Amino acid sequence: AIAWAVVPDRLLIVAWTLSAVAGLVLGLVIAFRRISNPAPIAAYAVVEGVFVGLISKYYETAYSGIVLQAVIATFGVFFLMSMLYRARVIRATPKFARGLIACLIGAVALMAINLLLSVFGINTHLRDGSWLAIVFSLAMIVLASLTFILDFNEVEQGVKNGLPQRYAWVCAFGMLVGLIWLYLEILRLLGYLRGND
Repeated sequence: AIAWAVVPDRLLIVAWTLSAVAGLVLGLVIAFRRISNPAPIAAYAVVEGVFVGLISKYYETAYSGIVLQAVIATFGVFFLMSMLYRARVIRATPKFARGLIACLIGAVALMAINLLLSVFGINTHLRDGSWLAIVFSLAMIVLASLTFILDFNEVEQGVKNGLPQRYAWVCAFGMLVGLIWLYLEILRLLGYLRGND
């Protein structure tokens, strides 16, 4: 909210690019080193807050009311996934976890290749608002939603095994990453749909 209010429109793209890069680097360090210290995780939350705030401002300027729709949809999906996990409709079995991680690796690789190709002016139509982009965003929303099942399982197993309380920060980080990814994908999808009106 502060970034939305304070950063002038002329610096919007620069500020969100810097916060996106900083968030990516910090997020990778936290994830691969399995950091449970609250300070870097809180720093990640602040940096991503700036990024999400600025992206949201951009979309809200283009499509009035889209941010509220995306926020409601994001938390709706989060609570739906928590109910499905609690009712054991979807379970974090080893096979589920392996399949989801394989899909995540494939999705990240595909997005990285798409980004690299776009730098050279090659359009793969995965992020341009076409029908393929809409299908891709829907697939990413499903994938982001399913990551919560692993997060909920991690929390449950941590409590069951009596892990030290500081590991709650690791679980919180995982959920935060999933929420941000889900929100951005929903925001992007709504932008595609509103742009095609």
